[in-house]
Amino acid sequence: MQEVNVQEAQTQLPLLLTQVEAGEEVVITRNGKPVARLVDFQPRGKRQFGAWKDRIAVSDSFFDPLPEDELSAWEA
Repeated sequence: MQEVNVQEAQTQLPLLLTQVEAGEEVVITRNGKPVARLVDFQPRGKRQFGAWKDRIAVSDSFFDPLPEDELSAWEA
């Protein structure tokens, strides 16, 4: 992991991006304290509708009214 200050990052951004694309991690610091981390971009996978179907279940009691004492605690 390489650390560079903000000024270096501004002047060397193309080089830093090349290093990140090669798998390195770059931490940008300000006054010696880390403020940002440059890492390779990994796109999220496509979401699939219904992927959790039949993996979770909600019992019918989930929809029962709350007891009065608990309901009043939520409304306080």
